[in-house]
Amino acid sequence: MAIGNFIRNPIEWGWDQLRLINLAMERAGQSLHHTREVRHVPVPAVRRIEAADLKDVLVKGLGDFGAYRTDVIFLCLIYPIVGVFLARLTFGYDMLPLLFPLAAGFALIGPVAAVGLYEMSRRREQGIDITWVDAFGVVRSPGFGSIVLLGLLLLAIFLLWLAAAYGIYALTLGPEPPASVNAFIRDIFTTSAGWAMIGVGVGVGFLFALLVLTISVVSFPLLLDRDVGLATAVRTSIRAVLMNPGPMALWGLIVAGGLAIGSIPVFLGLIIVMPVLGHATWHLYRKVVPR
Repeated sequence: MAIGNFIRNPIEWGWDQLRLINLAMERAGQSLHHTREVRHVPVPAVRRIEAADLKDVLVKGLGDFGAYRTDVIFLCLIYPIVGVFLARLTFGYDMLPLLFPLAAGFALIGPVAAVGLYEMSRRREQGIDITWVDAFGVVRSPGFGSIVLLGLLLLAIFLLWLAAAYGIYALTLGPEPPASVNAFIRDIFTTSAGWAMIGVGVGVGFLFALLVLTISVVSFPLLLDRDVGLATAVRTSIRAVLMNPGPMALWGLIVAGGLAIGSIPVFLGLIIVMPVLGHATWHLYRKVVPR
């Protein structure tokens, strides 16, 4: 399949981005109104899958990544850049206790960050030529307003997780900031308060991750694929998880493990992990929600 590539000067490119932002704002307003109109759409059918199906979706995700790796790598460069920036921010402002929660938080905002990848997989499925710019075609979707709202919900959950993580630190090793990186690491692994922070943090983080997985695992792809509205998309996602608790739990572990590995070193692995998981999530949606 041929992919159209051409070079434009910075003025043309910048003008196109301004037009795209303007279009996104218009579409968001229109879609938010449209969301109220389709809120009573019936919940789509959901089918059961097996753990073995996850291997197939990962293979297909790798296939999409292999077909357009130059474009998606360019698109996904933002992930390690943001990760390094956040890491630097924690060191610079005595917020070292939030370094790990920030890294783990990629799992909470990952679904919205991967929307452009879902769009690329959707277009490839239809046999349409694709470049990284097509990832922004999501702004033309009738469900764009619902996607924005769901993205804001995940952002709110992410911020709540950071607040909870800092609260756990304050009640265990805190509330004073650590004297140094070495002292912080020593306190975590050699004191009862440090182990308490690890245990409570992992437990609370698991609940946040479970919430995000339940409400979003098929919501974003469904909103791209069909004109169903936010409430229907979330209900479908919840139903998909309830009908497939084992495979969905395994999928959550795959995503969490992939993001953890991708964060080492300095988040560079996310350039590959994020697009593979993003494309694979689209194919997981196709497995779970029949056409």
